[in-house]
Amino acid sequence: MLRIKVIVVDRTRLPFLRDGESFYTRRVRRYATLEWTEVRPAKMSRGRPEEEILGEEGHNILKRISAEDFLVALDRSGRLYDSARLAGWLDELSERGVERLTFVIGGPLGLSGEVLGRSREILALSRLTLTHEMSRLLLLEQLYRAYTILRGEKYHK
Repeated sequence: MLRIKVIVVDRTRLPFLRDGESFYTRRVRRYATLEWTEVRPAKMSRGRPEEEILGEEGHNILKRISAEDFLVALDRSGRLYDSARLAGWLDELSERGVERLTFVIGGPLGLSGEVLGRSREILALSRLTLTHEMSRLLLLEQLYRAYTILRGEKYHK
C-alpha cells in the first residue's frame, strides 16, 4: 500500500477548510496510509526579502524529507493532470515500487527553489491562483477521487 505524506507550511486557519481536510483525510485513509505534517512558517515582516522567507520555509520542509520520499511539489507552474490521469499516475508509481509519496505545499509565497529542485515531480492543481490553504483541501479531494477511479467506485462522474 502506498504511503502518502503531505507537508504543509503552517496550520489551516479557516474552520471550513479544516473541516474539509478532516473529511477527505478520513476518506483517503480508506485506501492509503496518510501522514500530515505542518512546518513552522517564516515570519513575514516589512522589508524582509521573499527569498529569505522562502529559504527558511524550504529549510523547514527539507528537514522532514527522507531519502525514500518521492517528492512532489505543488506549484502553479507544474504539470496539469485531469483526475483520471492523476489516478493513473498514482497507479504507475505504485507499480514502480514507490513506497512513500510526499506532497509539499508551500505557504503564501510558494516554495523555495531548493524544494522545487529537489522534487521528482512538480504538479499544479490549476492554472488559477489558489490560496495555500485551499490547495490542501483540493489535493486531498483529488487523492480521494483518484482512488475511487482506480477502484471503479461511483464517486467520480
